[in-house]
Amino acid sequence: MKNSIAERIADFLIVYPPFSDLSHDELAEVASNIKVLNLEKNKTLFQINDLLHDSFYVVASGVINLSVISDAEETLLNKCVPGDILGLRPFFAKNNYLMTAKAREESVVYAIPIDSFRPFVANNANVLDFLLQSFANTSTNPAERSKGKLLNDSVRQIDNQSEIQYFQSLDYNKKPLTSSPQAIVQNVAQIMTDNLSGCVIIQENNLPVGIVTDTDLRSKIATGRFYITALVGNIMSSPVVTVPENLSLAEAQLFMLRHNVTHLCVTVDGSDKTEIKGVISQQDIIAAQANNPGILIKEIKRAQNPDELKRLREKLAEFIRTSFDKKIPLSHINNIAGEVNMAIIKRAIDLSILEFGSPPARFAWLSIGSQGRKEQLLLTDQDSILVFEDVAPDKYRDVKDYFLKLAKKVVGILENVGYPYCPYGHMASNQVWCKSLTDWKNQYSNWMNTPGEKTDEICSIFFDYEIAFGETQLEEALTEQIFKNAEKNKKFFAFLGTDSLKKPAPLSFFKQFILEEEGDQKDKFDIKIRAIMPLVDAARVLVISHNIRGINNTFLRFKQLAITEPKYSEAYLNAAEAFLTLSKFRTQEGIKNGTTGQYINLEELSKSDREKLKNALLPMKDLEEIIKNKFQLTYFT
Repeated sequence: MKNSIAERIADFLIVYPPFSDLSHDELAEVASNIKVLNLEKNKTLFQINDLLHDSFYVVASGVINLSVISDAEETLLNKCVPGDILGLRPFFAKNNYLMTAKAREESVVYAIPIDSFRPFVANNANVLDFLLQSFANTSTNPAERSKGKLLNDSVRQIDNQSEIQYFQSLDYNKKPLTSSPQAIVQNVAQIMTDNLSGCVIIQENNLPVGIVTDTDLRSKIATGRFYITALVGNIMSSPVVTVPENLSLAEAQLFMLRHNVTHLCVTVDGSDKTEIKGVISQQDIIAAQANNPGILIKEIKRAQNPDELKRLREKLAEFIRTSFDKKIPLSHINNIAGEVNMAIIKRAIDLSILEFGSPPARFAWLSIGSQGRKEQLLLTDQDSILVFEDVAPDKYRDVKDYFLKLAKKVVGILENVGYPYCPYGHMASNQVWCKSLTDWKNQYSNWMNTPGEKTDEICSIFFDYEIAFGETQLEEALTEQIFKNAEKNKKFFAFLGTDSLKKPAPLSFFKQFILEEEGDQKDKFDIKIRAIMPLVDAARVLVISHNIRGINNTFLRFKQLAITEPKYSEAYLNAAEAFLTLSKFRTQEGIKNGTTGQYINLEELSKSDREKLKNALLPMKDLEEIIKNKFQLTYFT
């Protein structure tokens, strides 16, 4: 007799991936094992720190909210609607849930036992690919290829606009214990005990032929199936699962999932025909999860002092280094680093407010410059401004004094963390850059309507800002003022356009790099001033002229410009790629020498890298022509 309930469940699931990739019989088997859960409004399915369930879940009807606790407040990460999958953590980790799932309204949820679904994951490449995309990208809708979405509860969404891209590298034991198949079990067990190791790779001619783990010793020796005097080759698990070097955390987890093992043997090419390079254990996976960007931000939110923040910023530096070595796209690394840097700034402000007491007025802390553009991979100096709401004249001085005191504390914490003071004083602790919304509106109006008259120069980095803390309405009001002033403001764009063309040329007439002629950096190439900043300046003036709001990152600005102004799309896309290439060279230099990476020693570059660097400078010429024509800067030749 047919199971009508299972049939209805199968009919529902087949519309959504990854179930749409299963055969009719497979889907029927999955549906027959499903348990139907009816959740009343506000009923919790699982919550933070709960032990992992033996099932994952699909929303059949209603809405399930996913949330975390941040700063003693519940922060909503996402809403799961019919067809959405949640609670996948038991597939990938052994530690407890990191978020809470609660019914927003009366809901029905299907509970799918993981053990019964695991074979379909292991044997179906499309199902595995769907899981891999979800875990690698932490996308709420992997590949946006069809209905339904997988919600990864291993790495949390950072905010409503941006999700962390999860490409985390994996550290593992590069000096694993090894043994021959002829060794005695008792001796191997003693070696494992002495070295606090959970496994031994069994090898012949330095090639892996098997593995012995604590599980083998428990299930085969402790139960009496084999004597402790047996040869280790008789109890080893064979063949051992081998993987290549530089495996990502997500890939390692999926290998373990696919083969239902707790250890992976790392070899030169990922096969059992090449030399052993290491071993990855489940403990390595758990340790890596503790250092992923989402968890790092969680730790930052809990940091109690500047020293803790400094330690966590060092973790970010290590993440950047390993991601860079793994050749993760620089745009992804920028995204992660930007979110973590902002979290550090926010926590520094939190700690300062705890010391000085509640602010006397609403305010917004804006990071400007490279921090505002989320392009700060290296420990460059800090730049910021503070905007507080308009207050009564008799309260203005006291309010400003509070915020100056607060800002001084914040920039001091950030300096301790590793962000140097801005040498030009562009920090919220400077009374010039800490003022009311009306004062800031007047400041921008003066800069933009009388450029070069009432001030010697517009500092263009003040047009690159991102709110790190406080009231978004203040940021929005400032943005509205800027774009209002920009309307048909030929004088402003001529000034800003001219400023973007003033940077010293990177190449001579004969296409040779122009190097520093004196000082400590003699004979080095200034990649920041001569190459990167012209692209930053060009992107800025062009997006303002097109009324493009809310995009501060230079790479993304050029991408948007290519869409907004199709006739120059090729030039803008070339500039976007050039910016990434130049940023990569600078980051390489900074990581290698522990500097800001501003000055490149060309002698240390290979011939192909010098050509790559030179080619990245070519789009600048096209941008110069676009800016000259657009803003009628005919006096430039």
